[in-house]
Amino acid sequence: MKVAASTLRKGNVVEIDDKLYVIITAENIHPGKGTPVTQLDMRRISDGVKVSERYRTTEQVERAFVEDRPFTFLYSDAEGHHFMNPETYDQVQVSEDVLGDSKVYLQESMSVMLSVYNGVPIAIELPQRVTLEIVETEPTVKGQTASSSYKPAVLSNGLRTMVPPHIATGTRVVIMTEDGSYVERAKD
Repeated sequence: MKVAASTLRKGNVVEIDDKLYVIITAENIHPGKGTPVTQLDMRRISDGVKVSERYRTTEQVERAFVEDRPFTFLYSDAEGHHFMNPETYDQVQVSEDVLGDSKVYLQESMSVMLSVYNGVPIAIELPQRVTLEIVETEPTVKGQTASSSYKPAVLSNGLRTMVPPHIATGTRVVIMTEDGSYVERAKD
């Protein structure tokens, strides 16, 4: 099925020259002068080669028919990352290269969307936000306002991010999985 290049998002699967590619990043660029374009960074599913393509936003791209199914993350081991279909209780193993950078956000019993093509998982879509704990950051300085600059912090999954100055070690915060940015203090 053909779709406009500007509608493609991270995790979508496209077919170019009879080969399947999963989109790693999709960015719509609107220059002041000239035609708007969509910059796609993709990974070829057959051999894992990364490719960059640029399309006019109105250009049509063939989107591959894949099944997007909900799965629950179970655990990781030396063989890979294991997920279970909550309806059929079937388990699938997902390799490291399919997960890419998203593996740091996986938490036990997290619901994700796996794109399955001919029974093989080829892409993963995480929830937009995850809640993590701050394990290391600079101490809070009295009188500092929330509108001042952000300070670096290390999250419980080892990732680094920038948080407002009033956030202290041990605080649970909501993080965007797309870019690892701070959203808000967790409400739990």
